[in-house]
Formats: sequence, structure tokens, C-alpha cells
Amino acid sequence: MEERLQKFLAESGIASRRKCEELIQQGLVKVNGKIITELGTKVNPNTDIVEYNGKKVQKVANKVYLLLNKPIGYVTTVKDQFDRDSVLDLVKDVKERVVPVGRLDMYTSGALLLSNDGDFVNKITHPSNEIEKTYNVTVIGKVTDEDITKLQNGVQIEVEGENYTTKKAKVKILKIDEEKNLSRIQITIHEGKNREIRKMCEAIGKKVLALHRSKIANLSVKDLRLGKWRYLTQKEVDDILNLAKKNKV
Repeated sequence: MEERLQKFLAESGIASRRKCEELIQQGLVKVNGKIITELGTKVNPNTDIVEYNGKKVQKVANKVYLLLNKPIGYVTTVKDQFDRDSVLDLVKDVKERVVPVGRLDMYTSGALLLSNDGDFVNKITHPSNEIEKTYNVTVIGKVTDEDITKLQNGVQIEVEGENYTTKKAKVKILKIDEEKNLSRIQITIHEGKNREIRKMCEAIGKKVLALHRSKIANLSVKDLRLGKWRYLTQKEVDDILNLAKKNKV
């Protein structure tokens, strides 16, 4: 049975489906010895030989799902051009090849999923599925009720050089330290724009000092030490996939 090349690569644990499309366009994938750059290409996993970076790609036999509490200082890329520490360095004990589900910038800590199930990666990261992510944010200055209302209703940020109004968010004040002139707030969003939380805070005139993603959907890292990871249970996998399906309807 034939399937799209990027789907086959994603389900083989190479990367997310969107990233696999980029790899194909970059000429890094061969089918039966021929470099393929067209995204519409279909392959038969039973008869075609697919190679990525010179190595044969095979279907994943054992699908795994991890929750990592990412420390600051690690990038969420499979390969980094600057040779920085990667989150994959923290899960070396996992024998299966996994990839990050979405991204978390180098200076943000907290919840990050990793998996070798390309379909899972695609469903969790696709914007239409509206998977919520909750962040604890420490900013300079006193956050006001007016600031909270602005963040809840959407603020204007810059995305890829253009103005963009963020979707409605859940926001609440956790703590205000007037002596130190700091505020701690919790923001829950279902978007994944680059550095979105930091830009949202900048839009209300507040600079972020610390940013931690505490939850993805209902998956919390509260009881997971920084730098540590655990396998998701099948129920947790099913629950988050069901949530994605429900949100898409």
C-alpha cells in the first residue's frame, strides 16, 4: 500500500511531518537510489528502499512517548548547527530514536514531549488541534488587572516580520513581590508561535526573567526533576490524542 513519503518518514521516527517535508525539499531523502525533492511522491514501504542521510529508513516497531522536564540551556532540535546541547542528550538511555514534539526555546525550561510516532507528533503539534500549554512566567514590574485583561483578549506581536494578534488566553496572577518589583503569572495558550509568551509579555511592557512550561494539556512536570524524563502511560497517550480529536471537531 502506497503512502506519501513525508508520512512514511514521520512514522519512521525521522522527524515531524512538516520537518520531513523540509528534509525532502533539501534533497536529503532518496527512494530506490534517487534523490526525491517533490512532496507529492508516494512510496510502498514493503517494496521501496527509502534512505535519509545515506541510511535506510525502516518503520518503527515499538512506539514510545516520553515526558521530559527540560532544563535551561538545551535546544529542541535533532541536529544543531552550533553544536549546542540538545534535549536528545538527556534521553540517551532510550534505545528508540525519538524526536521532540514541538519546540521549547533554549532559555525556557519545562514540559517537553518526545516520541518516535510521527502521527502522534503531527497531531499534537498541529495548530488546529489546540493542545493547551501552561507556562509560569516571572516578569519585571507589577502586573495589573488591566495587563491580565489584555493578555486574555489577545495582544499584538510580531510573527515572521508581520503583526499578529494572539488568540484568547487563560491568565492569572500567581504572586506579586512589590519589594523586588517582580510578578509571577500563569499563562495558558494553545498556539505555538516562536517565543510567543515572551512577546506577549513585551506587548504589555514587561520583560521576562524566567519562563517555565509546567504542563502540556494535563501532563505536568511538577513531580519530575529538571533533566529527568518518564514514559507516558497508554492512558495518557490516549487522553491527549482524544483531546486533540475533540478540539478539532
